[in-house]
Amino acid sequence: MKGAAGEPLPSPFQGLASHEVEFRRGEFSLVAAGPGTGKSLFALNLALFGNVPVLYFSADSNAATQLTRATSILTGDNIRDVKRKLLSERFDEYMGYLNKRWWIRLDYDARPGLNDIELKLRAYFEVFGMFPHLIVVDNITNVQGDVPAGSAETFTFGLEAMCEYLSDMARVTGAHVLSLHHVTGEYSDGLSPIPLSGVKGKIGRVPNLILTIHKEVDEMGGTILHISDVKNREGFADPSGLTFSSYEFNSTNMRLTDIVNTL
Repeated sequence: MKGAAGEPLPSPFQGLASHEVEFRRGEFSLVAAGPGTGKSLFALNLALFGNVPVLYFSADSNAATQLTRATSILTGDNIRDVKRKLLSERFDEYMGYLNKRWWIRLDYDARPGLNDIELKLRAYFEVFGMFPHLIVVDNITNVQGDVPAGSAETFTFGLEAMCEYLSDMARVTGAHVLSLHHVTGEYSDGLSPIPLSGVKGKIGRVPNLILTIHKEVDEMGGTILHISDVKNREGFADPSGLTFSSYEFNSTNMRLTDIVNTL
């Protein structure tokens, strides 16, 4: 039945699709990378591509940042021009583009608790008569769980419990739940492939799918994002992170474009 758990969401990432990577409803995935590598841009490009119902918990980025990024991705306009128009109250020309994504909603609580997330999900259902097809948690360490902060072991236990919670959320709502996360210190510069063991807290047990992202900056300042599928219960995976698909990052309009025939 269309809409049942297991249905893959529309994805702009053809390289990942060639590696049998799908973002299936009813499943939980994790995307891990160093700071400033492109986790949020990856999630936003995915969220905007298919025009499916989305609830995006943007704890790491504020409303102005996400609004200008989303507008630039949708229109192809230079993000600097979009920001200037937003600040000078000349933003109305973009409302037609944004209104077509009317069931994509973003929440900007910097430290949401589990009760907050559940309340926002119930509110979404009340307004739209359905749960989102995609739920993005950006990022998992910003969510206040039930395990208090403490030692490294407590930190890992808390992350495991949060993964279990988000996995249950995916099954109950029928959404694909995509959470963003950090990596261990030796991979935090984002310049080398990140293996499964490089995910911070070693929380690889619960997610159905784990992707890691590293970047390559050329002599002209251009950026390529390399995305490795280090765990994939439904298809190919390389835990070393050395097999990846590649995407050109356009810093003008925030779009990611497939680079074909890469590993």
